[in-house]
This record gives sequence, structure tokens and C-alpha cells, in this order.
Amino acid sequence: MTLFAESRDTPQAARKMVCAALEDWALGALVDDAKLCVSELVGNVVHHAFPDDGLAVPGARRRIDVTLRKWPKWLFLAVADEDSSPPMFPLGENFSPELVGDLPEAVLPDAGRGLVIVQRLTDGLWWSPEELGGKTVFCRFDLVGRVLDGPA
Repeated sequence: MTLFAESRDTPQAARKMVCAALEDWALGALVDDAKLCVSELVGNVVHHAFPDDGLAVPGARRRIDVTLRKWPKWLFLAVADEDSSPPMFPLGENFSPELVGDLPEAVLPDAGRGLVIVQRLTDGLWWSPEELGGKTVFCRFDLVGRVLDGPA
């Protein structure tokens, strides 16, 4: 699905597409996690991605491509944009999850929290630069051993 960063309904359209596909594939138990992940990834494009010089067209809208692929053992979610800057993946735990609730908000990181959420909800998170510019951020849900036909 191709979306545009400047459209107000872009995150909602991405969530609806993910929800519809997962329900069609009898993967209802993954709907909530996958919708949150696509929201975070699309939101990162909307707020942080700007086309590379070679891809930038004055006055053009910023393109976002959302792809879902199901394999027997995995579900892949990919979000591509026209900015080849690497995403700011979390490198490790800054704070113990048990302590975060006790820390003042000013101490917690201002950026990168969305990718921490995606990292925690998925079984794999990575990115790849595109040959002509831009990048794709991928996440993987392992299907083996999950209850997959739960309520959406």
C-alpha cells in the first residue's frame, strides 16, 4: 500500500490495511501488536523522514510504502520511505523496566521510544537501504508457537 506523509489519515489507513490483512489470514491474535508497530513506523516517517536529494521533487508529497507478507513461519511488516538516513534503533536497555515507573519523565529519553515498542512487540527489527535511495524498516513476527486465531 502506498501512502503519503502529508495525508491526515495515513496512520489510520495503514492500521486498517494491517487489520484487514491479518483477519483475512486468520492472524487475529497479532492485530493489536501489528497495528501498534505500523503506527510507530509510519509515524516515524511522517515526523522524521525527508526525501534524499536525488528523490526530492519540489512540492511532491512524501511517499510511504507499507508491505505485509505472510510465510508459513513468519509475518513480515515493512515500511519504506525516501530518506536513506538510518533509523535510531535502541542499542540496549537504558533503564531497567522495573525502574522506569519511578523515574521522573525528564530523565527518560526524548526519542527512540517508538522503536523500543516495536522491538519489544516483534521477534525481529532491522532496516535496509534502498539501491536508489531511501530505506525500508522491517519487523518480523514469528508465527510458530503462537495462538493465531484470537480476537482482533
